[in-house]
Amino acid sequence: MTGTVTSLWRHPIKSHGHESLDDVTLTPGQTMPGDRVWAIAHEASKTDGSEWAPCSNFSRCAKAPQLMAISAQLQGDSVTLQHPDRPPLSFQPDTQQDAFLDWVKPLMPADRAASARIVRVPGRGMTDSDFPSISLCNMASHRAVEQKLGRDLSIKRWRGNIWFDGLALWEEFDWLGRDIRIGEAVFHIRECITRCMATTANPETGERDADTLGALNSWDHQNFGVYAEVLEGGTIQTGDKVQVL
Repeated sequence: MTGTVTSLWRHPIKSHGHESLDDVTLTPGQTMPGDRVWAIAHEASKTDGSEWAPCSNFSRCAKAPQLMAISAQLQGDSVTLQHPDRPPLSFQPDTQQDAFLDWVKPLMPADRAASARIVRVPGRGMTDSDFPSISLCNMASHRAVEQKLGRDLSIKRWRGNIWFDGLALWEEFDWLGRDIRIGEAVFHIRECITRCMATTANPETGERDADTLGALNSWDHQNFGVYAEVLEGGTIQTGDKVQVL
């Protein structure tokens, strides 16, 4: 059985905005181009951008749900951010850090470490995984969570890169350790994605409003989607087939 790619997403600044794509060209061993290029280190973090660091070093939606309602558009070295409670901001993360820190400050909870600086590791997207990953998510699994909660949910809650449909509920977990082809690219499936409080926040409002973790735990796990490593590069676009090799 094969699935079909339904949507492609990147997140130029980790935990700060999502952007839909029609197609993407992948490189072996790399994250999706333009995905998590930058991350926002908080005032308690010691990371300096010289190497990858765990997500606990950064401002993120799990601790600051209002960040979930940010949308982003990446054009060259510039990012445009939008949020329902803030004016649009277009800036260059590498050179205009202060403009961003002023913009995001009202969205951060007072009892959390404040956002302090923008970091970037050249050639390495700041994924949650300790290897350059691309996340794959199953629409059948998403619909099962919706059914469990009795309401519609935006797929943006899961902050996935490649979404597909036409396969069985949780079938993606059977891919662990296997290779799959999507469009021109080949992936090795390495890990399930264990979910956190970020997914409880509404991507339209930034308010926590759904017990997504409780729904997942009803299946005796807290996973949604899988982390994949790119083995063979190439172009992927919506409508491409997803096939286990």
